[in-house]
Amino acid sequence: MKIALTSDHGGYKLKETIKNLLKELKIEFIDFGTDSEKSVDYPDFALKAAESIMNGETDRGIFICGTGIGISIAANKVPGIRAALCYNIFAAEMSRRHNNANVLALGGRVTGDELAKAIVKTWIETTFDGERHEKRINKISEIEKKFKK
Repeated sequence: MKIALTSDHGGYKLKETIKNLLKELKIEFIDFGTDSEKSVDYPDFALKAAESIMNGETDRGIFICGTGIGISIAANKVPGIRAALCYNIFAAEMSRRHNNANVLALGGRVTGDELAKAIVKTWIETTFDGERHEKRINKISEIEKKFKK
């Protein structure tokens, strides 16, 4: 598994913490930035990292901004991306089991390091249940196709 890792300035510190966790877990990743707490626009970073998932360069992503809200909204505009904003371990588990989320969104200003690491571990380790949930994921894909220009 290769992870697309990205953040804006509000998520930079937590991104660095998660980067260290991924190294400890021996999970390959590409850091799409940002590289400091200097103000940047989260849609730019969400797009670069989401495109890497869409084109198969990476398998999943962890995207972080101040709250996780903006970067998840931006990521979800990219076809095939299912970004789930998770503030707890249960949501992370369900985002994988039921929604096959391929992007985990976190809030760097609202989620502490230890909780974030537990969320990431759960999200990485949890698999998609498939079966009845597969048809729902397919319906999401149909919605994307309906509005694709």
